[in-house]
Amino acid sequence: MRLRTQTALRQGHERSGQARATRLRALALLACAALAACLPAAPPPAPPSPATPAAIRPPSPAQPSMKQPSAYSQSLAQRYARLEQHLQSQGLLRTDGGGPDTVFTDTDLLRNFERIAFYDEHTVSGARAANRPGTLRKWTGPVRVSVGFGATVPANQRDSDRRMVSGFTQRLARVTGHPISMSGNAPNFHVFFMTADDTREAQALLRSVAPNVNSATLSLIANLPPSIYCLVTAFGSNDSRVSYTRAVAFVRAEQPDLMRRSCVHEEMAQGLGLANDSPRARPSIFNDDDEFALLTTHDEMLLNMLYNPALRPGMGIDEARPILRRLIARAMGAS
Repeated sequence: MRLRTQTALRQGHERSGQARATRLRALALLACAALAACLPAAPPPAPPSPATPAAIRPPSPAQPSMKQPSAYSQSLAQRYARLEQHLQSQGLLRTDGGGPDTVFTDTDLLRNFERIAFYDEHTVSGARAANRPGTLRKWTGPVRVSVGFGATVPANQRDSDRRMVSGFTQRLARVTGHPISMSGNAPNFHVFFMTADDTREAQALLRSVAPNVNSATLSLIANLPPSIYCLVTAFGSNDSRVSYTRAVAFVRAEQPDLMRRSCVHEEMAQGLGLANDSPRARPSIFNDDDEFALLTTHDEMLLNMLYNPALRPGMGIDEARPILRRLIARAMGAS
């Protein structure tokens, strides 16, 4: 049985990178009451303090707007906690990056790169894409990553997810050699953690990043089925649809820690230009079999090749193949 599926959406410069079918999570409700008769009498009001000019008034500390999750969101959290345990009990969601049991050759690497970087799994409507290669897509300018959260994501989870995204961003920069960093200054790659209750916030974020986003993508965000745990949408500029300039990754916050981390690894890597899955890619997260949860050594090699300056956005598969063979020979010789 296929335990995870991915949805890749694209409209011109837009792609909603594979939404692996396996990811969502949630929290709980509390209530308390107090008797007014038990409260001490209120002290007399203090005299008013002099007004502070707005220009020099210190800003109020930012406090996350916390809401209680719905019963549906809580049920998803329980469901996906069980799913993560089940997958791990089957020896899946590996975090070792591959080993002696996952040897791959230069032929494997070339085939996997071509399939993952040049093909799309689905069209913007969700239908299966035509089985023919497109052109190479990637970022040419700096990638500035920010992290956002829906109102129902708890504070302790926000802190750990920020650290996790920050650490993975550093790894992507090291692997690709491309300028990729966390930034609050004009970010262009947004990673948004959301529960089933946060779809309006997610849609608003997507509209702010891409005002011309198509209705199919907005509808998908508003009606995510339980089988879709995360997805990414990347956009190019008006001048060049193959050179990405903006991206938004959505991660279902109801998922347990490892599944959320897996989502971040996959969607951020796909948002850099590795758009497709291949059932023959191993060891790899670009495979629907759930064997690996995190970016592998094989996947690092794909990203390193993708961001080699010799491979330019807009290249066709035939033009890129001789370059890929040289890069792979060099990489395999060094490994």
